[in-house]
Parts: sequence; structure tokens; C-alpha cells
Amino acid sequence: MSETYEEVIHGEPAYRRAPPAAHEILVNRLHALVARHLPAAAPLQQLPPRASLQLADDCILRPDLTIIRTDPALAGPAQLYLVAEVLFPGDHHLDTVIKKQLWSELRLPRLWMVDPRYLNVEVYGLGEYGFTLTDILAHHHPLTDPHLPGLDCSMEELFAKL
Repeated sequence: MSETYEEVIHGEPAYRRAPPAAHEILVNRLHALVARHLPAAAPLQQLPPRASLQLADDCILRPDLTIIRTDPALAGPAQLYLVAEVLFPGDHHLDTVIKKQLWSELRLPRLWMVDPRYLNVEVYGLGEYGFTLTDILAHHHPLTDPHLPGLDCSMEELFAKL
């Protein structure tokens, strides 16, 4: 999906410009890596890139990667398990500030901020008062997740040939 798209934040439309090709390569690579390690019987489901998530009447977000919990007792934002936002120059303020705060308020358990400028991934976990930066992955540090057994992706692999 290399086209402009819209998100709605506090009832206000936020028009996002079309991501560059390198961004789309990274999003697709991230989706493929996660899909390979998401067990078939896992209580989780990976959504398509930038799937539209209606999180409230005045909030529609379209993250680059979304994994939801499939427990039928959960609904709305409570279904969310992990979101990843891939940043790109000139269009990262909305992801790194505004949406990160929204994800925290929605009690998202895990957030990955993937930054190709610095070849790193910031990993946030939900703490008592909102998000806590649990790790900054760079160089040889692998991207892992407790619910994605076998996911052990180095930053070199993730950011290769961008």
C-alpha cells in the first residue's frame, strides 16, 4: 500500500503521505518475519499492513503491523497485543509522539518503533503508569517477543539493503 491514507485522532483527520519504497520493503519484511514465527495455534492473529482499527468513535489508526488477541471475551482495544510503527523522515512526529501516547492510553501491551534512520527498534511495554521503554535494539541485538517463539531477528537482517 504505497498511497496516501487517513487516520482519525480525537475526531480530527490526519492525512498521511504515501510511504517511500524503502518503508514498504521494511513493513513487508517485518510482516513476513512475524508471520513465520506466529504459531498456528497461538491465541494471536496478524492483521494486514495498515489495517484500519476503529479504537473509539473519534479514533481510527492504521499501524504498519498489528497483532491482536483472538480471545472472544476481548473486544475493541483490549484485543490489541502488539503494534509496530515504521518511521520515515518528515512523517514521524505523529507516530513517535501523538500515536505513542494514544497507544499508551489504550493500554497496548507492546509497541515497536522501528527507525530505519538509526537502524534500531525501540520496544515499549505497558507499565503501571503507561509505556515503559524496555529496550533499544541495535547492531547485533535481536528482536524477540515472548509470544512469537523463534523470532530472533537481528537488526542487520531487519534493515538489510534498505
